Amino acid sequence: MIDGVFEGGCICGAVRYRLTRAPIFVHCCHCTECQRISGSAFAVNAIIEMKRITLLSGDPRACVVPTDTGRTQTLLRCPECGIALWSHHPDLGTRVALVFTGTLDQPGRLTPGAHCFTRSKLPWVVLPSDVPAAEGHYDSEACWPREGQERLGVALGDA
Repeated sequence: MIDGVFEGGCICGAVRYRLTRAPIFVHCCHCTECQRISGSAFAVNAIIEMKRITLLSGDPRACVVPTDTGRTQTLLRCPECGIALWSHHPDLGTRVALVFTGTLDQPGRLTPGAHCFTRSKLPWVVLPSDVPAAEGHYDSEACWPREGQERLGVALGDA
């Protein structure tokens, strides 16, 4: 179980935020969209309720981007340096955020509990054998702890 508070922000320091609770779940996404957004081989996302993100400074700017499926995703970026801090996935809406863990002050405190979209994983990335991996979406009911499933249900049920 991951505990404690997590703080993070953009590279220029204009936006700072705090996660007031441990994430619901952390996964590593190898889809081509995450590769483009992160500018890297994958993105590590900490899934958390928006009400658990407290802005300490700055005001992230929403940027709507297309996805490979034709839908859109909203990225929240620093208006000064453009770093993507978190996103709102089209399946989860605005009550849940996927925080890019690379923007945390201590990203190594969070390790992925699953890998998804490995069908577009770069060939030189080696996945750990003890972490679930799926060619597309992983089975959240099989991967997520019960508490995480309950937290997501509450977050999506909130008005």
